[in-house]
Amino acid sequence: MKAGRVVWTALRARPGALARIAGWSVVEVAPAFLIGLAIARAIDDGFAAGRVDVGLAWLAALGTAWLLAAFAARQVILAVAAVAEPFRDDLLTLAVRGALCEGPQDAPASAVARINLQVELARDAFAAVVTVVRGFAFTAAGAVLGLVALHPALTVLVVPPFVLGAVLFTISLPALYRRQRAYLEADERTAQTLVSVTGGLRDVTACGAEERVEALVGRRIAAQARSAGRLAGMTALRTAALGVGAWTPVVLILVGGPWVAGGTLGAGVIVGALAYVTQSLAPALGGLVEGVGVSGVRLFASLDRILHTTSPSPSRERTASPNVADPPALTFTGVSFSYGEHAGPVVQDLDLEIRDGEHLAIVGPSGAGKSTLSALAAGLLHPGAGTVTVAGVPAHLADPGTRVLIPQEAYTFRGSLRENLAYLSDAPPERILAAAREVGADELIERLGGLDADLDPGGLSAGERQLIALVRAHLADARLVILDEATCHLDPAAEERAERAFVRRGGTLIVVAHRLTSARRAGRVLLLDGSRASMGTHEELVAAAPLYADLVGHWETTREEAQLS
Repeated sequence: MKAGRVVWTALRARPGALARIAGWSVVEVAPAFLIGLAIARAIDDGFAAGRVDVGLAWLAALGTAWLLAAFAARQVILAVAAVAEPFRDDLLTLAVRGALCEGPQDAPASAVARINLQVELARDAFAAVVTVVRGFAFTAAGAVLGLVALHPALTVLVVPPFVLGAVLFTISLPALYRRQRAYLEADERTAQTLVSVTGGLRDVTACGAEERVEALVGRRIAAQARSAGRLAGMTALRTAALGVGAWTPVVLILVGGPWVAGGTLGAGVIVGALAYVTQSLAPALGGLVEGVGVSGVRLFASLDRILHTTSPSPSRERTASPNVADPPALTFTGVSFSYGEHAGPVVQDLDLEIRDGEHLAIVGPSGAGKSTLSALAAGLLHPGAGTVTVAGVPAHLADPGTRVLIPQEAYTFRGSLRENLAYLSDAPPERILAAAREVGADELIERLGGLDADLDPGGLSAGERQLIALVRAHLADARLVILDEATCHLDPAAEERAERAFVRRGGTLIVVAHRLTSARRAGRVLLLDGSRASMGTHEELVAAAPLYADLVGHWETTREEAQLS
């Protein structure tokens, strides 16, 4: 559904309110019709002719018209509200229904609140546009009729440039809309980037990514500045439209008025004609340029965003019905990486494709590059050669919300337990507790004093910090979850419960395995051996990869020793 169709439907649905708007607008623009005529008659037939009573009578008539117009303006506002408020209700119903139909996990309360704010902006802009366009149309009509009554010949000097100015502005609207929308989108991208960066300054510093982040933020700011410059350039055309439509008639009346009227114009007629232009037509055109140029663009931009937000999300459609033609969740193509120019490669010529919904375990001896692979997938490291993509987008450019990485040393901070658990989401309390039960952190939450308890990271064990981080990742909207030995401080039963919770959660799960059981539970296993890599199921690798068979034997021996002790 297009934004224009939404506006047109809202107007057609309330003909009674539109009739009231039109009726009271006729009364409201009475001064626009009368101002020039009253001034001309008061001068020529009244004061200039020595008849003060006639001059005062015409001015009194104009003053009465202003009083009636003030009352009519109030009624117009009420009539516009009768159109705008149902428009808001209909739009809000459409927006919330579209969001909630995608499920409570995909449409948290904060998302609905953001939609509600957009609806309020759209309502205000809608009311402003209706008011401005209505005012322009009725004021222009009243002023032209008054000008005809004053002296028909003067319309030749006033109407053509006025219409030309309105046409110039109308022609500029599509370009203005595109540039305004581009600026809003650039501003939004800048804000998102800054929020993401400021929320992860610790990780940026820890990973030595200051220069990359600085470059990313700089590109966002530069793009916004370019958009602002292009938008500012449109003001020249708006100024030209106002100059042609509002002020050219003034010059033409002063220069060509006597010639057009055959030298029969009195001083009052000239002053009256100038009053029609300067007090009625010019303000009407200026209001149209400012009102539609700002509120109109804002209205359609808000509607487009609301309708886009409430449309079915392709990513969520894929969740319900996977499409084999969709890009893989994670792809490594010819990837090589080494720490330093003269260091040996940790990863070399790696080709790997992981489909959406797949469960992969990464195993290998210490130093084989398992954590390096995780950092490459998360976009924290850049490959020296080849490409890493997340859902078809280069990993370092992908939206941070598309994946979540939980490292071995889980991150917690001072604050409430709720803030730590919902750090990557806007989940309500009931959803937080449900995720905690799934992962196995419900007893920890109860022991710490509930969601509103103050959290001291120094008072937590490594396993407790991991449980908190696992709940945080489970609540995130990311389709790709990477657990880099994120359960190594949990006992085997707790580890199994957490991993199975992520499998039930849906999406793609990559586990850097700490125990053999993690590899057994995965659909596929990636074995890293120096700069070489092998892929297969657990059974296939036991039969074909001596290193994997040795690791299995080591794991089994370690488990037996742990059971005996």
